[in-house]
Amino acid sequence: MCEVGSAGLPTACPGTRARMDTNLPNLTEQLSQVVRDAIKDELREQTRKQRRAARMYAGAGAAGLYGGAALTAFLLLALAMALPYWAAALIVAVLLLGAAVLLSRGARSSRGAPADPLSRPPEPGVPPGAPVIPPMVPPGAPEPPRGPLGAPHDTSR
Repeated sequence: MCEVGSAGLPTACPGTRARMDTNLPNLTEQLSQVVRDAIKDELREQTRKQRRAARMYAGAGAAGLYGGAALTAFLLLALAMALPYWAAALIVAVLLLGAAVLLSRGARSSRGAPADPLSRPPEPGVPPGAPVIPPMVPPGAPEPPRGPLGAPHDTSR
């Protein structure tokens, strides 16, 4: 039986200290297990939402593919009314290939990849990968002549 203090709370219970001592070493393991379980639950919820979105995109892509095929067939049949079948097919193929080229160029230019600083030719005496420091022009000094692309014009030649 536990001894009860003046506030009505137990003050000393036989075996309580031994139970607390045995639970303390496991506390870090238990805490890390709780954190792992919480992270797993959160990741499971996020992947469930992302799977649903991926299915929706896949459905939209399939519908767009079938719609594009139907539009291609319509265009082919409409042109075949005025031209031979082979000419209508050739015109539609050229139009589709042209659209593919324009879309790939647009995708390539919209990537917006930052320019690689190592791609320009290194200056003599500067090790590769060294930081590029723009030349300092004192205040009031005339600016050096510039070439057609805005680079300083080389007047040493």
